[in-house]
Amino acid sequence: MPFRDHRPETRTLLSAQLVFNIGFYAVVPFLAGAMATEYGLGAAAIGLVLGARTFSQQGMFLLGGMLADRWGARRAILAGCLVRIVGYATLAAASDFALFFLGAVLTGAGGALFSPALESRLSHADQPAGTEDPSGASRSRRSVFVWLAITGEIGAVLGPVVGSVLLGWGFDAALAAGIGVFAAVTVLLWYLLPAEPVPLPSDREAEVPAPAPSAAAPRWAFLRDRRFVLFCALAGMNMLAYNQLYFAVPVELSRRGLDGARLAALFLLASGLTLLLQLPVSAAGRRMGPGRALAVGFVLEAGAFALAALTAMHPGAAAGSMAPLAGTVTVLILGHMLLTPTILSLIPRFVPDRGSTSGRGAYYGLAATCGGIAVLAGNAVLGQLFDLTDRHHWWPGIPWMPLVVLALLAAAALPVVLRGHSTTRPADASSTTAPAGRTR
Repeated sequence: MPFRDHRPETRTLLSAQLVFNIGFYAVVPFLAGAMATEYGLGAAAIGLVLGARTFSQQGMFLLGGMLADRWGARRAILAGCLVRIVGYATLAAASDFALFFLGAVLTGAGGALFSPALESRLSHADQPAGTEDPSGASRSRRSVFVWLAITGEIGAVLGPVVGSVLLGWGFDAALAAGIGVFAAVTVLLWYLLPAEPVPLPSDREAEVPAPAPSAAAPRWAFLRDRRFVLFCALAGMNMLAYNQLYFAVPVELSRRGLDGARLAALFLLASGLTLLLQLPVSAAGRRMGPGRALAVGFVLEAGAFALAALTAMHPGAAAGSMAPLAGTVTVLILGHMLLTPTILSLIPRFVPDRGSTSGRGAYYGLAATCGGIAVLAGNAVLGQLFDLTDRHHWWPGIPWMPLVVLALLAAAALPVVLRGHSTTRPADASSTTAPAGRTR
Protein backbone atom coordinates (compact mmCIF):
# COMPACT_ATOMS: atom_id res chain seq x y z
CA MET A 1 0.00 0.00 0.00
CA PRO A 2 1.63 3.31 -1.08
CA PHE A 3 2.22 5.96 1.57
CA ARG A 4 -0.37 8.32 0.08
CA ASP A 5 -3.08 5.63 0.32
CA HIS A 6 -2.91 5.44 4.11
CA ARG A 7 -5.34 7.38 6.25
CA PRO A 8 -4.41 10.92 7.39
CA GLU A 9 -3.88 9.71 10.98
CA THR A 10 -1.43 7.08 9.78
CA ARG A 11 0.49 9.59 7.67
CA THR A 12 0.64 11.91 10.70
CA LEU A 13 2.08 9.16 12.92
CA LEU A 14 4.63 8.07 10.32
CA SER A 15 5.70 11.67 9.76
CA ALA A 16 6.08 12.07 13.52
CA GLN A 17 8.35 9.01 13.57
CA LEU A 18 10.47 10.54 10.80
CA VAL A 19 10.90 13.88 12.57
CA PHE A 20 11.38 12.21 15.97
CA ASN A 21 14.27 10.17 14.54
CA ILE A 22 15.83 13.21 12.92
CA GLY A 23 15.80 15.01 16.27
CA PHE A 24 17.25 11.96 18.01
CA TYR A 25 20.04 11.16 15.55
CA ALA A 26 21.03 14.81 15.20
CA VAL A 27 22.15 14.72 18.86
CA VAL A 28 22.72 11.30 20.44
CA PRO A 29 25.45 9.96 18.07
CA PHE A 30 27.54 13.03 18.95
CA LEU A 31 26.91 12.91 22.69
CA ALA A 32 30.03 10.89 23.56
CA GLY A 33 32.34 13.18 21.60
CA ALA A 34 30.80 16.31 23.09
CA MET A 35 31.13 15.01 26.65
CA ALA A 36 34.80 14.26 26.04
CA THR A 37 35.86 17.36 24.10
CA GLU A 38 33.55 20.14 25.28
CA TYR A 39 32.99 19.04 28.87
CA GLY A 40 36.09 17.00 29.68
CA LEU A 41 34.37 13.88 31.04
CA GLY A 42 36.39 10.66 31.24
CA ALA A 43 35.72 7.41 29.39
CA ALA A 44 34.13 5.74 32.42
CA ALA A 45 31.69 8.62 32.94
CA ILE A 46 30.83 8.73 29.24
CA GLY A 47 30.20 4.98 29.16
CA LEU A 48 27.95 5.22 32.21
CA VAL A 49 25.92 8.07 30.72
CA LEU A 50 25.45 6.29 27.39
CA GLY A 51 24.60 3.02 29.14
CA ALA A 52 22.05 4.79 31.32
CA ARG A 53 20.41 6.32 28.25
CA THR A 54 20.09 2.96 26.50
CA PHE A 55 18.89 1.14 29.60
CA SER A 56 16.36 3.83 30.50
CA GLN A 57 14.84 3.50 27.03
CA GLN A 58 14.95 -0.25 26.49
CA GLY A 59 14.25 -1.10 30.11
CA MET A 60 11.27 1.25 30.29
CA PHE A 61 9.55 0.20 27.07
CA LEU A 62 7.26 -2.11 29.03
CA LEU A 63 6.36 0.68 31.47
CA GLY A 64 5.85 3.05 28.55
CA GLY A 65 3.51 0.59 26.88
CA MET A 66 1.50 0.09 30.05
CA LEU A 67 1.21 3.86 30.49
CA ALA A 68 0.02 4.12 26.88
CA ASP A 69 -2.76 1.67 27.75
CA ARG A 70 -3.64 3.60 30.89
CA TRP A 71 -3.44 7.14 29.51
CA GLY A 72 -4.23 6.44 25.87
CA ALA A 73 -1.67 6.32 23.07
CA ARG A 74 -2.10 10.00 22.16
CA ARG A 75 -1.26 11.23 25.66
CA ALA A 76 1.71 8.86 25.92
CA ILE A 77 3.09 10.04 22.56
CA LEU A 78 2.78 13.69 23.58
CA ALA A 79 4.29 12.93 27.00
CA GLY A 80 7.23 11.20 25.30
CA CYS A 81 7.92 14.29 23.22
CA LEU A 82 7.75 16.54 26.29
CA VAL A 83 10.03 14.29 28.36
CA ARG A 84 12.60 14.23 25.56
CA ILE A 85 12.47 18.04 25.39
CA VAL A 86 13.18 18.15 29.12
CA GLY A 87 16.00 15.64 28.63
CA TYR A 88 17.65 17.71 25.91
CA ALA A 89 17.24 20.89 27.96
CA THR A 90 18.91 19.16 30.91
CA LEU A 91 21.82 18.10 28.69
CA ALA A 92 22.14 21.69 27.43
CA ALA A 93 22.25 23.00 31.00
CA ALA A 94 24.62 20.28 32.23
CA SER A 95 28.06 21.20 33.47
CA ASP A 96 28.77 18.15 35.61
CA PHE A 97 28.29 14.39 35.53
CA ALA A 98 25.07 14.33 37.56
CA LEU A 99 23.15 16.55 35.13
CA PHE A 100 24.51 14.68 32.10
CA PHE A 101 23.35 11.44 33.69
CA LEU A 102 19.88 12.87 34.43
CA GLY A 103 19.56 14.31 30.94
CA ALA A 104 20.53 10.99 29.36
CA VAL A 105 17.97 9.09 31.46
CA LEU A 106 15.22 11.56 30.56
CA THR A 107 16.14 11.32 26.88
CA GLY A 108 15.78 7.54 27.01
CA ALA A 109 12.55 7.74 29.00
CA GLY A 110 11.04 9.99 26.34
CA GLY A 111 11.65 7.32 23.73
CA ALA A 112 10.23 4.64 26.02
CA LEU A 113 6.97 6.59 26.25
CA PHE A 114 6.82 7.52 22.57
CA SER A 115 7.64 4.31 20.69
CA PRO A 116 5.28 1.68 22.20
CA ALA A 117 2.41 4.16 22.09
CA LEU A 118 3.12 5.01 18.46
CA GLU A 119 3.32 1.34 17.46
CA SER A 120 0.12 0.56 19.37
CA ARG A 121 -1.74 3.44 17.68
CA LEU A 122 -0.38 2.45 14.25
CA SER A 123 -1.63 -1.10 14.71
CA HIS A 124 -5.16 0.37 14.73
CA ALA A 125 -4.75 3.34 12.42
CA ASP A 126 -5.43 1.66 9.06
CA GLN A 127 -7.37 -1.34 10.32
CA PRO A 128 -10.46 -1.70 8.17
CA ALA A 129 -13.71 -0.97 9.93
CA GLY A 130 -15.68 -4.14 10.50
CA THR A 131 -14.56 -7.72 10.13
CA GLU A 132 -15.59 -8.55 6.60
CA ASP A 133 -12.09 -8.68 5.20
CA PRO A 134 -9.58 -10.25 7.59
CA SER A 135 -6.83 -10.36 4.99
CA GLY A 136 -7.35 -6.62 4.45
CA ALA A 137 -6.54 -5.98 8.11
CA SER A 138 -3.41 -8.07 7.69
CA ARG A 139 -2.18 -6.29 4.56
CA SER A 140 -2.95 -2.85 5.94
CA ARG A 141 -1.21 -3.41 9.29
CA ARG A 142 1.88 -4.93 7.72
CA SER A 143 2.09 -2.08 5.20
CA VAL A 144 1.95 0.43 8.05
CA PHE A 145 4.90 -1.19 9.81
CA VAL A 146 6.85 -1.40 6.55
CA TRP A 147 6.48 2.36 6.19
CA LEU A 148 7.39 2.80 9.85
CA ALA A 149 10.70 1.07 9.14
CA ILE A 150 11.30 3.22 6.06
CA THR A 151 10.48 6.55 7.70
CA GLY A 152 12.53 5.60 10.74
CA GLU A 153 15.52 4.78 8.53
CA ILE A 154 15.21 8.06 6.62
CA GLY A 155 15.35 9.88 9.95
CA ALA A 156 18.37 7.83 11.00
CA VAL A 157 20.16 8.86 7.79
CA LEU A 158 19.20 12.55 7.83
CA GLY A 159 19.66 13.10 11.57
CA PRO A 160 23.47 12.70 11.67
CA VAL A 161 23.79 14.94 8.60
CA VAL A 162 21.80 17.66 10.34
CA GLY A 163 23.76 17.13 13.56
CA SER A 164 27.14 17.33 11.86
CA VAL A 165 26.15 20.69 10.33
CA LEU A 166 24.88 22.05 13.64
CA LEU A 167 28.02 20.95 15.48
CA GLY A 168 29.82 23.73 13.63
CA TRP A 169 28.08 26.03 16.12
CA GLY A 170 28.72 23.73 19.07
CA PHE A 171 26.86 20.87 20.74
CA ASP A 172 24.42 23.28 22.40
CA ALA A 173 23.23 24.32 18.94
CA ALA A 174 22.43 20.70 18.10
CA LEU A 175 20.55 20.36 21.39
CA ALA A 176 18.61 23.58 20.75
CA ALA A 177 17.65 22.35 17.29
CA GLY A 178 16.57 19.03 18.77
CA ILE A 179 14.41 20.83 21.32
CA GLY A 180 12.85 22.85 18.51
CA VAL A 181 12.14 19.69 16.49
CA PHE A 182 10.45 17.91 19.38
CA ALA A 183 8.50 21.03 20.34
CA ALA A 184 7.20 21.34 16.78
CA VAL A 185 6.24 17.65 16.71
CA THR A 186 4.40 18.04 20.03
CA VAL A 187 2.37 21.00 18.79
CA LEU A 188 1.53 19.37 15.46
CA LEU A 189 0.49 16.09 17.07
CA TRP A 190 -1.62 17.96 19.61
CA TYR A 191 -3.68 19.42 16.77
CA LEU A 192 -3.49 16.68 14.14
CA LEU A 193 -3.70 13.46 16.15
CA PRO A 194 -7.28 12.73 17.21
CA ALA A 195 -8.12 11.32 20.61
CA GLU A 196 -8.69 7.59 20.83
CA PRO A 197 -12.20 6.79 19.69
CA VAL A 198 -14.47 5.15 22.26
CA PRO A 199 -15.99 2.06 20.64
CA LEU A 200 -19.78 1.97 20.81
CA PRO A 201 -21.38 -1.40 21.55
CA SER A 202 -23.43 -3.00 18.83
CA ASP A 203 -27.09 -3.79 19.41
CA ARG A 204 -26.23 -7.41 20.13
CA GLU A 205 -23.52 -6.41 22.58
CA ALA A 206 -25.90 -4.04 24.32
CA GLU A 207 -28.26 -6.90 25.08
CA VAL A 208 -25.56 -8.81 26.97
CA PRO A 209 -24.39 -7.32 30.27
CA ALA A 210 -20.64 -6.76 30.37
CA PRO A 211 -18.70 -8.93 32.83
CA ALA A 212 -17.30 -7.26 35.89
CA PRO A 213 -13.76 -6.07 35.10
CA SER A 214 -10.82 -7.51 36.94
CA ALA A 215 -8.35 -4.98 38.21
CA ALA A 216 -5.30 -7.16 37.66
CA ALA A 217 -6.20 -9.17 34.56
CA PRO A 218 -6.19 -6.45 31.89
CA ARG A 219 -3.01 -4.89 33.15
CA TRP A 220 -0.95 -8.06 33.45
CA ALA A 221 -2.72 -10.39 31.01
CA PHE A 222 0.21 -10.21 28.58
CA LEU A 223 2.53 -11.80 31.19
CA ARG A 224 0.09 -14.64 31.78
CA ASP A 225 0.03 -15.56 28.10
CA ARG A 226 3.01 -17.92 28.01
CA ARG A 227 2.94 -18.19 24.25
CA PHE A 228 3.18 -14.43 23.90
CA VAL A 229 6.09 -14.23 26.36
CA LEU A 230 7.83 -17.01 24.40
CA PHE A 231 7.05 -15.20 21.15
CA CYS A 232 8.64 -12.01 22.52
CA ALA A 233 11.72 -13.85 23.80
CA LEU A 234 12.30 -15.52 20.44
CA ALA A 235 11.48 -12.42 18.41
CA GLY A 236 13.95 -10.46 20.57
CA MET A 237 16.72 -12.34 18.76
CA ASN A 238 16.02 -10.04 15.81
CA MET A 239 17.00 -6.99 17.87
CA LEU A 240 20.10 -8.80 19.16
CA ALA A 241 21.06 -9.66 15.59
CA TYR A 242 20.56 -6.11 14.30
CA ASN A 243 22.51 -4.66 17.22
CA GLN A 244 25.62 -6.44 15.98
CA LEU A 245 25.97 -3.64 13.44
CA TYR A 246 26.99 -1.54 16.44
CA PHE A 247 28.96 -4.14 18.38
CA ALA A 248 30.33 -7.27 16.68
CA VAL A 249 30.78 -5.80 13.19
CA PRO A 250 32.97 -2.90 14.46
CA VAL A 251 34.98 -5.43 16.52
CA GLU A 252 35.51 -7.54 13.40
CA LEU A 253 36.55 -4.48 11.43
CA SER A 254 39.14 -3.71 14.10
CA ARG A 255 40.38 -7.31 13.95
CA ARG A 256 40.95 -6.85 10.22
CA GLY A 257 42.89 -3.63 10.74
CA LEU A 258 40.28 -1.51 8.95
CA ASP A 259 39.54 2.06 10.01
CA GLY A 260 36.35 3.76 11.11
CA ALA A 261 35.62 5.09 7.64
CA ARG A 262 34.83 1.52 6.58
CA LEU A 263 32.29 1.29 9.40
CA ALA A 264 30.56 4.41 8.11
CA ALA A 265 30.41 2.77 4.69
CA LEU A 266 28.76 -0.32 6.19
CA PHE A 267 26.16 1.83 7.97
CA LEU A 268 25.48 3.61 4.70
CA LEU A 269 25.08 0.22 3.01
CA ALA A 270 22.58 -0.87 5.67
CA SER A 271 20.54 2.33 5.32
CA GLY A 272 20.61 2.22 1.52
CA LEU A 273 19.42 -1.38 1.44
CA THR A 274 16.57 -0.54 3.83
CA LEU A 275 15.39 2.42 1.79
CA LEU A 276 15.63 0.60 -1.55
CA LEU A 277 14.44 -2.89 -0.66
CA GLN A 278 12.11 -2.65 2.35
CA LEU A 279 8.96 -2.53 0.21
CA PRO A 280 9.78 -5.45 -2.14
CA VAL A 281 11.16 -7.59 0.71
CA SER A 282 8.02 -7.00 2.74
CA ALA A 283 5.87 -7.85 -0.28
CA ALA A 284 7.73 -11.15 -0.51
CA GLY A 285 7.07 -11.70 3.19
CA ARG A 286 3.34 -11.19 2.67
CA ARG A 287 3.33 -13.84 -0.04
CA MET A 288 5.17 -16.28 2.23
CA GLY A 289 2.81 -15.86 5.18
CA PRO A 290 3.93 -14.93 8.73
CA GLY A 291 5.30 -18.31 9.82
CA ARG A 292 7.43 -18.82 6.74
CA ALA A 293 8.55 -15.16 6.70
CA LEU A 294 9.79 -15.50 10.30
CA ALA A 295 11.63 -18.73 9.49
CA VAL A 296 13.26 -17.35 6.33
CA GLY A 297 14.19 -14.07 8.04
CA PHE A 298 16.00 -15.76 10.91
CA VAL A 299 17.69 -18.24 8.55
CA LEU A 300 19.03 -15.25 6.62
CA GLU A 301 20.37 -13.72 9.83
CA ALA A 302 21.95 -17.06 10.78
CA GLY A 303 23.54 -17.16 7.32
CA ALA A 304 24.94 -13.66 7.79
CA PHE A 305 26.61 -14.65 11.06
CA ALA A 306 27.88 -17.92 9.57
CA LEU A 307 29.55 -15.91 6.80
CA ALA A 308 31.15 -13.64 9.41
CA ALA A 309 32.35 -16.68 11.39
CA LEU A 310 33.86 -18.41 8.35
CA THR A 311 35.76 -15.28 7.29
CA ALA A 312 36.73 -14.03 10.79
CA MET A 313 40.36 -13.12 11.46
CA HIS A 314 42.58 -12.88 14.51
CA PRO A 315 43.64 -9.34 15.46
CA GLY A 316 47.08 -8.38 14.28
CA ALA A 317 46.87 -10.44 11.10
CA ALA A 318 47.40 -8.85 7.72
CA ALA A 319 44.74 -6.30 6.82
CA GLY A 320 41.72 -8.17 5.53
CA SER A 321 39.10 -7.37 2.95
CA MET A 322 35.87 -5.60 3.85
CA ALA A 323 33.91 -7.66 1.31
CA PRO A 324 32.94 -10.49 3.72
CA LEU A 325 31.60 -7.98 6.24
CA ALA A 326 29.71 -6.15 3.49
CA GLY A 327 28.15 -9.50 2.61
CA THR A 328 27.34 -10.12 6.26
CA VAL A 329 25.62 -6.74 6.59
CA THR A 330 23.69 -7.24 3.34
CA VAL A 331 22.27 -10.63 4.34
CA LEU A 332 21.62 -9.45 7.90
CA ILE A 333 19.63 -6.43 6.69
CA LEU A 334 17.61 -8.59 4.29
CA GLY A 335 16.61 -10.81 7.20
CA HIS A 336 15.87 -7.83 9.42
CA MET A 337 13.67 -6.20 6.75
CA LEU A 338 11.68 -9.41 6.45
CA LEU A 339 11.33 -9.92 10.21
CA THR A 340 10.57 -6.52 11.70
CA PRO A 341 7.24 -5.67 10.00
CA THR A 342 6.13 -9.28 10.39
CA ILE A 343 6.85 -9.35 14.13
CA LEU A 344 5.17 -5.99 14.77
CA SER A 345 2.08 -6.95 12.77
CA LEU A 346 1.72 -10.25 14.64
CA ILE A 347 1.63 -8.78 18.15
CA PRO A 348 -2.09 -7.80 18.04
CA ARG A 349 -2.97 -11.48 17.54
CA PHE A 350 -2.13 -12.07 21.20
CA VAL A 351 -4.28 -9.22 22.57
CA PRO A 352 -7.44 -10.66 24.18
CA ASP A 353 -9.70 -7.70 23.28
CA ARG A 354 -8.50 -7.46 19.72
CA GLY A 355 -11.12 -5.04 18.50
CA SER A 356 -10.37 -2.48 21.20
CA THR A 357 -8.48 0.71 20.43
CA SER A 358 -6.48 0.40 23.65
CA GLY A 359 -4.60 -2.31 25.50
CA ARG A 360 -1.90 -3.03 22.95
CA GLY A 361 0.78 -0.74 24.38
CA ALA A 362 1.88 -3.23 27.03
CA TYR A 363 2.19 -5.95 24.40
CA TYR A 364 4.40 -3.81 22.18
CA GLY A 365 6.30 -2.65 25.25
CA LEU A 366 7.04 -6.20 26.39
CA ALA A 367 8.26 -7.14 22.91
CA ALA A 368 10.67 -4.19 22.88
CA THR A 369 11.86 -4.84 26.43
CA CYS A 370 12.58 -8.50 25.61
CA GLY A 371 14.66 -7.28 22.70
CA GLY A 372 16.57 -4.93 24.99
CA ILE A 373 17.24 -7.70 27.48
CA ALA A 374 18.45 -9.94 24.64
CA VAL A 375 20.87 -7.23 23.51
CA LEU A 376 22.15 -6.57 27.04
CA ALA A 377 22.72 -10.25 27.87
CA GLY A 378 23.83 -11.27 24.39
CA ASN A 379 26.41 -8.53 23.99
CA ALA A 380 27.85 -9.29 27.44
CA VAL A 381 28.38 -12.93 26.43
CA LEU A 382 29.73 -12.02 22.99
CA GLY A 383 32.17 -9.53 24.51
CA GLN A 384 33.55 -12.25 26.77
CA LEU A 385 33.85 -14.64 23.83
CA PHE A 386 35.75 -12.09 21.75
CA ASP A 387 38.19 -11.50 24.63
CA LEU A 388 38.68 -15.21 25.32
CA THR A 389 39.10 -16.05 21.64
CA ASP A 390 41.74 -13.41 21.10
CA ARG A 391 43.53 -14.23 24.36
CA HIS A 392 43.71 -17.98 23.80
CA HIS A 393 43.99 -17.90 19.99
CA TRP A 394 40.91 -20.03 19.46
CA TRP A 395 39.26 -20.25 16.06
CA PRO A 396 38.32 -16.59 15.38
CA GLY A 397 34.77 -17.49 14.29
CA ILE A 398 33.75 -18.81 17.72
CA PRO A 399 32.14 -15.55 18.98
CA TRP A 400 29.76 -15.57 16.02
CA MET A 401 28.51 -19.12 16.52
CA PRO A 402 26.06 -18.41 19.41
CA LEU A 403 24.36 -15.90 17.13
CA VAL A 404 24.02 -18.55 14.42
CA VAL A 405 22.51 -21.01 16.90
CA LEU A 406 20.09 -18.48 18.40
CA ALA A 407 18.88 -17.33 14.98
CA LEU A 408 18.29 -20.92 13.86
CA LEU A 409 16.47 -21.66 17.13
CA ALA A 410 14.14 -18.71 16.52
CA ALA A 411 13.63 -19.80 12.89
CA ALA A 412 12.54 -23.27 14.02
CA ALA A 413 10.51 -22.31 17.09
CA LEU A 414 8.53 -19.20 16.09
CA PRO A 415 6.38 -20.87 13.38
CA VAL A 416 5.53 -23.57 15.94
CA VAL A 417 4.55 -20.92 18.51
CA LEU A 418 2.27 -19.27 15.95
CA ARG A 419 0.64 -22.55 14.94
CA GLY A 420 0.07 -23.50 18.58
CA HIS A 421 -1.39 -20.06 19.29
CA SER A 422 -3.83 -20.27 16.38
CA THR A 423 -5.09 -23.66 17.55
CA THR A 424 -5.61 -22.65 21.16
CA ARG A 425 -7.41 -19.34 20.61
CA PRO A 426 -10.46 -18.49 18.55
CA ALA A 427 -9.95 -16.83 15.23
CA ASP A 428 -10.48 -13.11 15.16
CA ALA A 429 -11.01 -11.51 11.81
CA SER A 430 -9.88 -8.10 12.97
CA SER A 431 -6.49 -9.33 14.09
CA THR A 432 -5.62 -12.04 11.58
CA THR A 433 -2.24 -11.25 10.14
CA ALA A 434 -1.87 -13.95 7.55
CA PRO A 435 -3.47 -13.55 4.13
CA ALA A 436 -6.57 -15.67 3.66
CA GLY A 437 -5.82 -19.28 2.86
CA ARG A 438 -2.24 -19.26 4.15
CA THR A 439 -0.97 -21.54 6.89
CA ARG A 440 0.26 -19.63 9.89
